[in-house]
Amino acid sequence: MQALQWDLFCRVIDNFGDVGVCWRLAAQLAGRGQRVRLWVDDASALQWMAPAGCPGVELRAWGAPAPAPHERAPDVLLEAFGCEMDPGLLASSVHRSGATGRKPVWINLEHLSAEPHAERNHRLPSPITSGPAAGWTRWFFYPGFTPATGGLLREPDLLARRSAFDRMGWRKALAASHPQGGSGEGCRWMSLFCYEPPALAELLAQSQSQSQSRCTRLLVTPGRAALAVQAALAPRAVERAHPQHGQLAMTCLQACPQPAFDELLWACDFNAVRGEDSLVRALWAGQALVWQPYPQDDGAHHAKLWAFLDWLQAPPALRQFHARWSGLDSAPLRWPGDDTLAEWSACVQAARARLLAQDDLATQLLGFVLEKR
Repeated sequence: MQALQWDLFCRVIDNFGDVGVCWRLAAQLAGRGQRVRLWVDDASALQWMAPAGCPGVELRAWGAPAPAPHERAPDVLLEAFGCEMDPGLLASSVHRSGATGRKPVWINLEHLSAEPHAERNHRLPSPITSGPAAGWTRWFFYPGFTPATGGLLREPDLLARRSAFDRMGWRKALAASHPQGGSGEGCRWMSLFCYEPPALAELLAQSQSQSQSRCTRLLVTPGRAALAVQAALAPRAVERAHPQHGQLAMTCLQACPQPAFDELLWACDFNAVRGEDSLVRALWAGQALVWQPYPQDDGAHHAKLWAFLDWLQAPPALRQFHARWSGLDSAPLRWPGDDTLAEWSACVQAARARLLAQDDLATQLLGFVLEKR
């Protein structure tokens, strides 16, 4: 496919997922020979998420002037998550397309969901009937978990890197730099990247209990996860002051680039993830996981969670753990034993195999654009 000019638009709401997804997509398109301008209203997270940048990807500030006449006009306009590009940029694209006689392919990349509407609305047109772009068509493109959707982001070499990863070497290196105990081979390793799960205090209490046969090394990511842990331990200030207590050893991590986050998920036996981007990365990791969707005031995230668990073909214990983790059930949290954790990992690996049989999101977008041009 020839090198096209992609203009991606991203607005950061209140977390890292929006820009994280957009950066991964931009980098993957550039890796396939495409040219990408990423327009983003808050690129601050990219300072640690992608400190080296990416050849072929150019960052533009939201609200910056439209591309100058000597710059290439966009062949593709992609609005992530319904962010709606700056009207001036749209007007500029309309003006330039009038001179060339070719309209860009205009795509609204939607949120990830396993709910039925993702398949139902994928690739549907939305004709524009008013404004400077009247007569144009914007297309809905839905990432998803099934062949009837747009797939998930996946680098071509991702599984090869996953297979070559030295898990024990990674653990030893972290244990050497953070000697809080809990580094033995018999210890369970868990990553925590969450919002404020209602069952977090319960998990911390169970994992530090002396009745546990194995210790737990909990790797806490910065931001909301770290604050949630502080709040959960607030009633036990003495325990909070010591990273090693009982069978639980906690390590608070620093923000890291995206490839290092993948390695964190690969290194752990159990991953707590949130939102969209980290869920996808946890699926590729192939380890047991618990997912917390972005909480919404109207409770829409409940249906999103159940739809995902249905697609995952989650066993009853994993469904129950998710329900308690997100506060949809008041039953006591059941910390998984070794056999249960192995069952959950097998479930995730079976789901990963289904996903690997489908084209990834970047491949499908490239094919769609080629079809519509």
